[in-house]
Formats: sequence, structure tokens, C-alpha cells
Amino acid sequence: MNADEFLDLVRDDNETALSRLGSSKSLYAETEGKMEPETVFRAAADAEFAASETFRQWADDAAAESVREAFADFADQERDHYEQVVGKLDEDVADHEPSEVPAIHEYLRDLDGDPARVGGFLGRTVASEKSKEQMVGFFVGQADPQTAQLFRDLGDDLDGQLERGTELLADVCESDADWDAALDAASGAIQAAYDEYTETLEGMGVNPKPVC
Repeated sequence: MNADEFLDLVRDDNETALSRLGSSKSLYAETEGKMEPETVFRAAADAEFAASETFRQWADDAAAESVREAFADFADQERDHYEQVVGKLDEDVADHEPSEVPAIHEYLRDLDGDPARVGGFLGRTVASEKSKEQMVGFFVGQADPQTAQLFRDLGDDLDGQLERGTELLADVCESDADWDAALDAASGAIQAAYDEYTETLEGMGVNPKPVC
């Protein structure tokens, strides 16, 4: 395996989960059925805050200097995203209280080793692309092109994260075992997000599977 093949394999192995995370039901689950601008902003802010905190922790104790530097940059970027989204709530960042840590970040924070963490990061970013697409679509439907563009811009940043993350993966994976650890972590991150999606919808009495 190599870095160029990695993302394709992650997407292929998790095709069903990613497809459902990219459906309108995903945003319905993230907002617990309250499909209003404020609840969408709060869901987005929670995700951005959790990402910043996760990557900051990794930046503090990664083994390789290149990994520490990358995750410090990712943490800063996610913090900026968080502040932009909170700004839409007309709240000061100091007054905003994020809710529970999303399941995907609980999973990521349990990972050890640079290959697993970089792999998990890439899985998280692939899943986050789906969420951003739904948020763009929501605000297009709300006839709010300015906010839709905000989430497009955040999605564009994810493209850069994926590019840098795959380059980083090539640096930290020195054996087949490293590549396997990275792949397992990427799929595990996506599965954690999908399991939370499924459990939330089932708890609301909604079938998480698409109706054919």
C-alpha cells in the first residue's frame, strides 16, 4: 500500500457508512431533529471545537516532529473554524459551552502511535467532508448563500488537510504493520461516526437506512 492508494481504500471499505453519513438524515441526527440554523451552527461548533482539542493533544505528544507540527497547524485551523462558526451564533467564544465530545473524537483520543493517529485523522476528515456538504446544502435551502459559502470554505480546508495528511502518512508508515494500523484507525473513526449516527436516529424512532 502507499499514500495514493490509502484514501481510495478507506472510501471503498467504508462506502456504505460514508454514503449514509452524506445523506440528509445525517444532519437530522446531528441536530437531533431540530433542523434550524442555530442548531446546525451549534452542531458544527461542537465538531470544530472537539477537533481542535484532539489535534492539540496529539501535537503535544506525537513521536515525530513533522507530526507534531502538522497537528499543531490542524489544531489552529480547527480553532479558527470554531470561532467562525460561533460568530454565527452571536456569542463570544468565551461564553460558548460545547456539548459532549462527539463519538468520533472519543475514538480518536484513544489512539496511540503516529501511524494510527494520522490514519484516524484521515478517516475523520473523510467523514467531515460529508458533514460539511450537508451543511452547505442546508444553508442553500435556507436561501443564505453567505453562510453556505462559509461551510464551502471550511470544506475546502479539509481538502488541504487530506493532502497534507496523506503526505504525512507516507513519512510515518515504515512497515506493513504501520499501514495496517493506519487503515484500521481510519475505518474505526468513520465507524464511530456512523455508529453514533445510527444510535441517534434509532433513539428518535427513525430508520437510519435509506428507504429504497
